[in-house]
Amino acid sequence: MIHIRAFRVTDDIPSCERYLDGHRKVLESYGVTKVTSNNTSWLGDPNTYLIIVEDEQRQKTYGGGRVQIHSAGLPMPLVDAIAILDKNIHDFVANLGTKNVAEFCGLWNSKEMAGYGIGSIYMGRVGVAISTQLNFQYLMALASPATLRNCLKVGFEVTRELGNNGTFYYPKEDLTATGLIIRDLVNLPHANPTERIEIEKIRNNLTGVTLEKGPKGEVEFCYDLNIPRFA
Repeated sequence: MIHIRAFRVTDDIPSCERYLDGHRKVLESYGVTKVTSNNTSWLGDPNTYLIIVEDEQRQKTYGGGRVQIHSAGLPMPLVDAIAILDKNIHDFVANLGTKNVAEFCGLWNSKEMAGYGIGSIYMGRVGVAISTQLNFQYLMALASPATLRNCLKVGFEVTRELGNNGTFYYPKEDLTATGLIIRDLVNLPHANPTERIEIEKIRNNLTGVTLEKGPKGEVEFCYDLNIPRFA
């Protein structure tokens, strides 16, 4: 059984550290050492929420991601990343409003998770689903080529006002990333219809066990996504 939890990071620092360690190892395996979402400044931030995928004993971490609400004290990671290439990101985010926009960031999957046939699409569904609990209007992301297709499926659209029609050379010159945003988290007008249904299922059943059909067969998921601050 795979457990997927969501919580405010200040409520469970040890799990956050396991998530960080796993993310760092995945990045290093691709030769990437400098990514703005992989710092530790968010560990004490009450406006950051972690999604973690783990075993039943909460000892082994298979993947995760963060929803980090933009604030004056701690800007979203993509702001610093994009500002080097396009300073218009500051005005873009300011127009959305402080604490009214968050970034879905720090997404990673282990090889073991991939072995279950569980890819980024599952994490994308959960990230979008829990966001309606967190009292902000817009969700942004900076997607790699490997995750872009699934991000678009769950409702993101490209921020063509930024960079080169929404793309940037990041985290290094021979790699690209695409800036993304969801402007309507409730109705998800840009989501694939099938994905919209899957996201709605998660929203309506934030806790409990479900049987998910992955590309390698059925996997039992135990969801614990009802974040206490907003329960």
